Amino acid sequence: MSTIRKLTVATLAGAMTTAIASLAAAHTSGPDETKKMMATGDYEMCYGVAMKGDNDCGGNGHSCAGMSTVDYSGADFKLVAKGTCTSMETPDGGMGTLEAM
Repeated sequence: MSTIRKLTVATLAGAMTTAIASLAAAHTSGPDETKKMMATGDYEMCYGVAMKGDNDCGGNGHSCAGMSTVDYSGADFKLVAKGTCTSMETPDGGMGTLEAM
């Protein structure tokens, strides 16, 4: 393998690792970050759209972020851009809602 090819592969691998780490860090927000995001007025709590372990907060016997145990739980929410929640459809045909179900 040429030196240029090795450098290209190493650069791509580094970029991929950084991207994955960024996604993992943005995966869910804790209670403090959720409050800060809500205070901007740019987000709304959307119930029934979060995948298992990808909720920002909610209920179902747990305290908060990343603890939902089922996909599209009506008791758990994900922060989404304001005005988009009720138009979100899940693969199982459900819709996002602004209130816990």
